[in-house]
Amino acid sequence: MLKNVSEVMTSNPITVKTDTPLREAIKILAEKRISGLPVVDDAGHLIGIISETDLMWQQAGVTPPAYFMIFDSVIYLKNPIEYERELHKALGQTVGEVMSQKPITISPDKPLREAAKIMRDRKIHRLPVVDDSEQIVGILSLGDIIRDMAQVES
Repeated sequence: MLKNVSEVMTSNPITVKTDTPLREAIKILAEKRISGLPVVDDAGHLIGIISETDLMWQQAGVTPPAYFMIFDSVIYLKNPIEYERELHKALGQTVGEVMSQKPITISPDKPLREAAKIMRDRKIHRLPVVDDSEQIVGILSLGDIIRDMAQVES
């Protein structure tokens, strides 16, 4: 039997807001043993996601882009805007400064197979589940899918 996302997702996920201190988000991730948190606005609409990958900038830091100078001009070999974004993540103190914006989402009535394909193709570990009004209603993680597969095999 083909399942929908709503049958496997984690309902009512823990969420944070953009002004949540980064230390608080890190504590939630560690204590709950989860790898990412949806970020919502005051109305509960999904606006981003903060993950372990986003937090690695804090520990690893960033490398300035390579460049060379010709006369009085600087020519970057890598987009300096990307460097600024990475630097912002490395120095951020709130969730809003570090989160990934515009995450890929899925609706709860979509087939689980479709969600798994999106996660595989995009190489993502979690997929926020939103309703028609962009309210977060759940989150589907790789762990949720694997646990469901284990139940089917039993």
